[in-house]
Amino acid sequence: MARFALAFLAALPLVAQTPAARDPNLADFLNFEAPQTGSCPAGWRCPYPATVAVDTEVVHGGKTSARIERAPDRREPASGIRMLLPVDFSGRSVELRGFVRTEEASGFCAFWMNATAADNASVGYASMEGGAPVKGTTPWTERGIALQLNSEARNLEIGFFLNGTGKAWVDDIQLLVDGKPIWEAPKFERPKTVLETDHEFDAGSHIAIGDLSQVQIANLATLGKVWGFLKYHHPRVTSGHRHFDYDLLRVLPAILAAPDRDAAHRATLAWIAGLGETPACSPCATLDEAEIHLRPELDWIADKTRLGADLSARLQAIRDLRPADGKQFYVSQVPNIGNPSFNNELSYNQVPLPDAGFQILALYRFWNIIQYWSPYRNGIEENWDAVLTEFLPRIALAKDHETYQRQMMALIARDHDTHANLWSSLNVRPPTGVCQLPVNLRFVDNQAVVWGYSEPELGKASGLKPGDVILDLDGVAVAKKIAEWTPYYADSNQAARLRDIAQNMTHGDCAQPAALSVRRETETLHLAAARVPLNRLDYKTWTTHDQPGETFRLISKDVAYLKLSSVKIAEVAQYVASAEGTKGLIIDIRNYPSAFMVFSLGQLLVDQPTPFARFTSCDPANPGAFHWNPPVRLTPRQPHYAGKIVILVDEISQSQAEYTTMALRTAPGAIVLGSTTAGADGDVSQIPLPGGLRTMISGIGVFYPDKRPTQRVGIVPDIEVKPTIAGIRAGRDELLEAAIRQIQ
Repeated sequence: MARFALAFLAALPLVAQTPAARDPNLADFLNFEAPQTGSCPAGWRCPYPATVAVDTEVVHGGKTSARIERAPDRREPASGIRMLLPVDFSGRSVELRGFVRTEEASGFCAFWMNATAADNASVGYASMEGGAPVKGTTPWTERGIALQLNSEARNLEIGFFLNGTGKAWVDDIQLLVDGKPIWEAPKFERPKTVLETDHEFDAGSHIAIGDLSQVQIANLATLGKVWGFLKYHHPRVTSGHRHFDYDLLRVLPAILAAPDRDAAHRATLAWIAGLGETPACSPCATLDEAEIHLRPELDWIADKTRLGADLSARLQAIRDLRPADGKQFYVSQVPNIGNPSFNNELSYNQVPLPDAGFQILALYRFWNIIQYWSPYRNGIEENWDAVLTEFLPRIALAKDHETYQRQMMALIARDHDTHANLWSSLNVRPPTGVCQLPVNLRFVDNQAVVWGYSEPELGKASGLKPGDVILDLDGVAVAKKIAEWTPYYADSNQAARLRDIAQNMTHGDCAQPAALSVRRETETLHLAAARVPLNRLDYKTWTTHDQPGETFRLISKDVAYLKLSSVKIAEVAQYVASAEGTKGLIIDIRNYPSAFMVFSLGQLLVDQPTPFARFTSCDPANPGAFHWNPPVRLTPRQPHYAGKIVILVDEISQSQAEYTTMALRTAPGAIVLGSTTAGADGDVSQIPLPGGLRTMISGIGVFYPDKRPTQRVGIVPDIEVKPTIAGIRAGRDELLEAAIRQIQ
């Protein structure tokens, strides 16, 4: 997600899209000649339609073009047009071409393409931004990008965007497959899977539950574990011969009706028998004990007291007959990375909610993904079985869509993984509202402190000043609000949780001013401050604590400063060369790096081959097992920087920022200065959930070379320095000051 267009896409709301391929009007859509009904060109989607128009005066060919115009007051990262097409054609490569014109474009504009697999994971990406983005004022010029077509691709999204300010036009777009227009490409029909042929519950589960007894909850908890075990072990399921979501909905009524545990066991055994015989495996899977980090947690299938002798024996036989090839229908591994990809999980966004059956399915799906495919399940630090039992009535009995979303959000939060938020439903996470105060808050000494303004003029007009401590909000003490909201914040550690709460805690009604009690130095003030629509605020001020201004600068003749929020790989050698002769280089990672700097920068800081990380990855043949991979190393490259290195981090530093810090801190004598980071590392794996919901998990385990963990722990600084309220009031960057002292 470091690439701008992908980051832009990730920030957009999840909206159902209708593929346009093979549409007889596709040629007109690409050339903006189709009949028009609004500002967004026909056949395209415009996330920010106020910035897009069909232009009849500035054109390259034909009668119309598409224009993107961004004024200085636009707060979203970029504007553009996009179109989704199914990959129902065959070919080796896809090319997107068109004519582009710009006028005073302060940022840049670019074509992009993103190919996605069945689980919406990217399996191919191309953009002009990495090669020849267009900026400034330019005449009509033909531009283009190409993408090799991955066999896993199911959909292709194309688009054109402009970031910054100014105007950009695009016209006469061509979409070519192996050099021919897409509509001339050979038709390719993929063999249908069981997910496309079994339609029994497409309209709903028909399961209604008024209440749940303790017997029913216990039986459902057992079923959830058995269902997950079979999903990843039974060969009829792992081979893709069973629509296992619908198989669950078929057995649920019998389990709900069972008067006791034995009756539920009999119903479960009959259901398993109906799945089909378990063939003999040749060869069968074995667990390689070499370099193993986590073993499958399957002792429970031998528990005859809980399962009964017959069910226990049946599950153990299925485990022992799993084939060695490790093929899984509902999960695979991302090529060249290894994190799990949940290819064939459906989101069922067409099913009307509430629906108790699909809500139980959502709980089972997420719970079992953590149980079998999370590299950090041993870091949850609570009884995961007890979580399943606790959430069964909470999720199954949710009586409306919003309650269901909040309960799923609370479940996901128990995984303690900042990547695992319920990203599709942040609008229901408390506090709700589409407006907030135009100030940035940060917790300092466990107090909510005004850090700065997310919109300077509006922030100043609010009456709040940097260094003000918010004591209560709308008549409720901040500490009480934090306690109420915490269960819905899926964060790896308290530093990240307070960071996220601070960014959202002033959300509320746009028409209702926020009533505040504020401590300013020695006095307490009572203020009424207007909330502002979120789209009027600068989101970048929430996501970085680094210095404004140039990416690289000399603070003095002895001290150089480099912030990673705006670095470019092509300029890394120049940064290092410019720092030559200084005593030390401050690398500011209180942000998310704009480019992947681990090797391009890290290799210029070490003087010998240096390991800095180890990964763990899942084992599809042994669901629940994770193995150590060889250490990842930096290899020295020139130009080499030999001065001191001071790396700045805090709670903003997350994921790629943390991985980058792990690499750079291996430089001889390097010091990490600041406070504990967010503790969420590893390539993410997306998970669709019933009701059109969407979450993720950290899919790769990231550890230090000596196998010390980073997840939840974060990057622990060598020297702890935190901002103070007095420093905030004075406008000081106390971490930067401490870093300069370390060098001098």
